Amino acid sequence: MMKNLTEEECEETNCGKPDCYETYWWYFLCSSLGVFISGIVVIALVQVIAQCIANRQEQAADGNRNVKGVMVADPKTATSEESMNWGTEVKDWAAGLISAQTTIGKVLVVAYFLMSMGSYFFYLVDSYKPVEWCFDLKEDRLFQTDLAFNIFFLLYFILRFVANQEKLWCWVSIASIVDFFTIPPIFVSIVLGRTWIGLRFLRALRLMQLSEVLQFLRVLKTSNAIKVTNMLTVFLTVMLTAAGVIHLVENSGDPWENFSNTQDLSYFTCLYVVVVTMSTVGYGDIYAQTTCGRCFMTFFIFGGLAIFASYTPEIIEIISSRNIYGGVYTKEGGKKHIVVCGHITYDSVSNFLKDFLHKDREDVNVEIVIFHTVEPDLELQALFKRYFTQLEFFKGSVLNSLDLDRIKLAEADACIILCDKYCTDSDAEDAANIMRVISIKNCCARIRVIVQLMQYHNKAYLLNIPSWNWQQGDDVICVAELKLGFIAQSCLAPGFSTIMANLFAMRSNSEGSNDLWQTDYLNGCGNEMYTEYLSRSFTGMTFPEVTRLCFDKLKLLLIAVETNVDSETSTIAINPGPHVKIQDQTLGFFIADSALEVKRAFYYCRSCHGDIREVAQIKQCSCDNVKGLKYTNQSEVGESIPLEENGNSSGTLTFPDLKTNGMSQHQSSNGSSPSNKGQDTNSESDEILLDTTGMFHWTPSRPIHSTVVKREEAAKDPSLNGHVVVCLFGDKDTPKVGLRNFVMPLRASNFHYHELKPIVFIGNLEFISHEWDMLKNFPKVYILNGSPLNRADLRAVNVHLCDMCVILSTNNFSVEDQSLQDKETILASLNIKAMTFDDTVSILQDKTPDFMPSVLPPIPSSPHQPQFARERCGSMVGANVPMITELVNDNNVQFLDQDDDDDPDTELYMTQPYACGTAFAVSVLDSLMSATYFNDNALTLIRTLITGGATPELEQILAEGRGMLGGPASPETIANRDRCRVAQLPLYEGSFATYADGGMYGDLFVEAIKNYGMLCFGLYRFRDNPPTADITETPSAKRYVITNPPYEFVLKSTDLVFCLVHFDGGNQQKTKKKKKRSKRNKEGEKPPPPPQDMMYHHHQHLNPMA
Repeated sequence: MMKNLTEEECEETNCGKPDCYETYWWYFLCSSLGVFISGIVVIALVQVIAQCIANRQEQAADGNRNVKGVMVADPKTATSEESMNWGTEVKDWAAGLISAQTTIGKVLVVAYFLMSMGSYFFYLVDSYKPVEWCFDLKEDRLFQTDLAFNIFFLLYFILRFVANQEKLWCWVSIASIVDFFTIPPIFVSIVLGRTWIGLRFLRALRLMQLSEVLQFLRVLKTSNAIKVTNMLTVFLTVMLTAAGVIHLVENSGDPWENFSNTQDLSYFTCLYVVVVTMSTVGYGDIYAQTTCGRCFMTFFIFGGLAIFASYTPEIIEIISSRNIYGGVYTKEGGKKHIVVCGHITYDSVSNFLKDFLHKDREDVNVEIVIFHTVEPDLELQALFKRYFTQLEFFKGSVLNSLDLDRIKLAEADACIILCDKYCTDSDAEDAANIMRVISIKNCCARIRVIVQLMQYHNKAYLLNIPSWNWQQGDDVICVAELKLGFIAQSCLAPGFSTIMANLFAMRSNSEGSNDLWQTDYLNGCGNEMYTEYLSRSFTGMTFPEVTRLCFDKLKLLLIAVETNVDSETSTIAINPGPHVKIQDQTLGFFIADSALEVKRAFYYCRSCHGDIREVAQIKQCSCDNVKGLKYTNQSEVGESIPLEENGNSSGTLTFPDLKTNGMSQHQSSNGSSPSNKGQDTNSESDEILLDTTGMFHWTPSRPIHSTVVKREEAAKDPSLNGHVVVCLFGDKDTPKVGLRNFVMPLRASNFHYHELKPIVFIGNLEFISHEWDMLKNFPKVYILNGSPLNRADLRAVNVHLCDMCVILSTNNFSVEDQSLQDKETILASLNIKAMTFDDTVSILQDKTPDFMPSVLPPIPSSPHQPQFARERCGSMVGANVPMITELVNDNNVQFLDQDDDDDPDTELYMTQPYACGTAFAVSVLDSLMSATYFNDNALTLIRTLITGGATPELEQILAEGRGMLGGPASPETIANRDRCRVAQLPLYEGSFATYADGGMYGDLFVEAIKNYGMLCFGLYRFRDNPPTADITETPSAKRYVITNPPYEFVLKSTDLVFCLVHFDGGNQQKTKKKKKRSKRNKEGEKPPPPPQDMMYHHHQHLNPMA
C-alpha cells in the first residue's frame, strides 16, 4: 500500500481528517490534466470563433461597398481595429519582458531559472517524506516558499502565453507542460491540507536553460563551451527526470494492485539505478518491482542508451581536445609583456627568441606572449618549454576583439607581427598583416606595433590607418626593401651585408676554432649595435673628436648620433662630420660587444677618468662638477680640428684617392661604362637630374624595349666592365621580387653620375616587365632577355669583368621539398664558378692596378714576375668572379662552395660563404624585429645605410602610383646629396699605404677620421695568407669580414677597409681630368662624346649598349 503518514505523524499535523491513510493523488493529477485538456479545448474554440467572425466581417465589408466602389464606414469594424491595436501593444509589452533583450527581461529569465532550481531542491528535500502527507500551511516554511515560487511561475507563464503568436503551440510546449503538472497541484494542496510529491521532479527540465543563462552572464563565450554545456544539461536532465519517475512509481505501487507492491527507494537510489542502466552495466542489485516501473525502464533503456552512446563520446572528445591555450593571460606585477603574432613557425620564432633573449642584452624583464590561430606542433612545444619562464602561448585570432582581451593587448608594451617570408603571394600576405594591424589599432590605438611586410609598395597602406604613428614607435620592416638593400650595398662594398646582419643580430663569439680567419671573424660577430646617452663630458666636442676619444679611450665605436632638428623632431646623423657638436643628452649609436661596455660612454668623466687606461675602471663616479663641465674645443686624443667661422669644416677635409665604387676602378679610370657610348648618361657638367627628394639620380621615363640588349650586340662591346650583373629566375606568372629596392641604393644621389655602376638584368623579359614601371626612371639600367644558366648570355654581358654578380631567388615556394627551393640559384652560382674566360687576354692590356680584379688587388711578389700574368689569372677563372647569392633555405649554403669544410648543421652565420659575404639569406631579418623593439632608432639607422636615402616623403610619392618624379636639381635637392655612404678603402695604394703590412688598425682609424672624416668600422681580408714560397701560385679570392677590429689589430697590404665616407662635391672635375688623360693614353681615335640632347634620350638608338 502507498506509504503514508503514521497515526502519530497525522496527529501532529492537526489536520482534522478522520483518516490520514486515505490517498488523494488523483485530485492532484486530475487538476493538472483538467487544466491542460480544458486549455486546449478553449484555445481551439476561440480560434474557430475568431476565424468565423473574421470571415463574416470580410463578407460584410464586401457588401457595404456602394456602386462606385466607395467603402462605407462601419462602427463595428473601427471598434475591432482599436481592440486589435490594444491587443498588439499588450503582446509586444509581454514579449519585451521575457525576450531577454532588455535588462528586465534578462533579470526575469535568470530569476525564473534560479527559482526552478530552488523548487527542484525543495522536491529533493521532500523526497525523503511519504508520497502523500498532511501539513500545516502556517508552520511549513518550505511549502510557503515553494508556493511563492509557483505564483511567480504562473505569472511568467501568463506573460509567455500572451506574448506568443501561436497560442496552441505555446500551450502544448514542454515548458508549459512542466507548469501544468507543478503549479495546479500546489493550489490543490492548500485546499486539501495535504500534499503529493507527484511530478514536481519535472522542474529539473528547466536545467536545459542553463547555457542560455550563462550566455547572458557572459560566462560562455566559445561555441565549444556552449555545445558541451547543452549536451551535459540534456544528459543530466534525462537522468534526473528518469530518477524522479522511478522514485514515484516504486514508492507508490501499481494502482490495480491497490498500491500494495511498493518498495522504499530514496531519490538518490533511483538516480543510481538510472546511471547503471544507461551505462549498460546493470548490476541487478536494485531493480523495479512495480509493473509501471518495469514498463518505464523498458522504454528508458532504449532512449537512455541512445543518449549515453551518442553524447558521452562527443563530450569526452570535446573536453579532451579542449584548447589548453585558450585561457586568459595573467600579467605579473612590475613585468611588461609583448605580443608576437602573425606567421608563427619554429624557424621564425626560434630566430626571434634567440635574439630577443640573448645573454648580451641587459636584464630583459619582458614576458613574451605568442598568439596564433592554431595550436603549436611538437617542435614548437619543445621550443616553448625551453623558454617557459619568459614565454606563454595562447590560441586565438588577432581579428577577434575577445581574444585580444584575453591576452591583455591594451596593457602590452608592444605587438610584433611576423610575416611568411616564403609565401607564394606576397601581396596577400601583406594584406593579411595589414588587417592584423587594423584590428590591433582598433582595439588599442596607442599600442606600439612593429610589423613585417614583404613588398615595399604595401607600406603605403599603413599610412591609411588613422592611429598609425611613426613618432610613437610604430614601425614596419619591409623584407624586400632590406633584403635587396643589403645585397645592393654588397655591390658597392662586398661583405657589407654580412657586417650589417651581424650588427643588428645578437651573435656569440664564444665558439672556438683552429683557423685564424674564423677566430677573427667570430670576434667581430660578437659586436652588436647599441644606443646610449653620451656623458656631459662630451658636450661641445665635435663628432670626429668624440669618435676618436671613444675608440682610443673607451674602446667603443661611435658611428652616429641623434641630432635635434627642432624642439619636437630629431634625426639620426651618421658620421656627420666636424660641423656637428655634441649637445647635452645626445643619444649615440655604438658598435660594441655588450650593452655593459656601452655604459662607459655614459659614465665617462674627464676629471675622474682622464688618466685611466683600463676601460674596466671607467664606472659611474660621484663627481659634481661634471654637470657643468663644457668642452673648450681641445681634443684629448690629438690635435684640435680647426673649425670654420660658420662651424662647418667639412669643406676643408681632403679625401684620399678612394675607389669610387668601393672596390674597383674600372669606371673611374677609363670611363668604360655605357654612359660613354651614347646611351643614358649625365655628364654632371650642366645640370643634374635628381628626383624630387634629391636622394636619387633620375632620368625621364623610358620604354622597356629601349633598354633591351641583344646578345650579339653586347658581346661585341669590350668596354662593358665595372658593372653589376643581376641573374633573375622567373616567368610571367612569378610574383614580383621588388627590384626597385635593389636599384635605389645603387642610384643614390651621394654618388656622382660617373660613379654609378651600370646594372644589367639577365632573365625573362616578361617577368622583368612586371616591375619596369618602378625602374623606368633610374639611369643606366639594361636588360638581356635570356637565362642566367646560359653561358653565352653570361659571356655576352662580360660577367668576368663585372664588379658584382648578384643571383636572386624568386618567390616561387610551391615545391614540397624545401631543399629544392634554391636549385636555380645554386646551379647558376656553380655554373659561373666553372666558367673560364680565355679571351680576357686581349682585353686586359692595361697593367695599372686600376684593372685589378675587385676581389684580388695586387699582391707583393717578385719584381721579375710580370704584373700582367697576375691580372689575367685573376679574371680567367669563374670562381674569382665577385658574386653574392640569395638563399631561401639556410641549409643550402653548404652547396655553394664545394671546397669548404662546413658541417651541414653549422649555423648560417658560421659558414664560409656567409662570412665571406657571398651568400645572403632572408632569415637573418628575423633578428631585426627584436632590435627594433629595444631601440626604435636602430631600424632608422639601418634603413638609412641600406636604402641609400629612402624617406617618408618619397614613400608618399610612390604611394600615388605615378612612379618617381624628378627633373633638374635645385639647391634644396642638391643639399640632400651631402650624406654618408659606404665604401671600401684599399691599403695597397693611396694615402693609407703606409699602414699596410704591419700597421695597426687603430692608427689607421684615427688618421682616417681626423684628416679625411672617414669612419672605419671593419676589414675585408683574404681567407688564405698570400703565398711566400711559390710565387706562381694564386691565393684564394675568398675574403671574410672582420667587424670593428681592436686598436692593436695588425693590417695587411691586401686588406680592404669598410668605411663611411662623405659626399665629395669637389671630386667632380678631378675625375673628369683623369678620364681625359686615360683616353689620350689609348691607341686609336675615339669618336667625340654624344651631344647633350642624346644623353637622356638614348632609346632612339637601336642598341643602347653600343
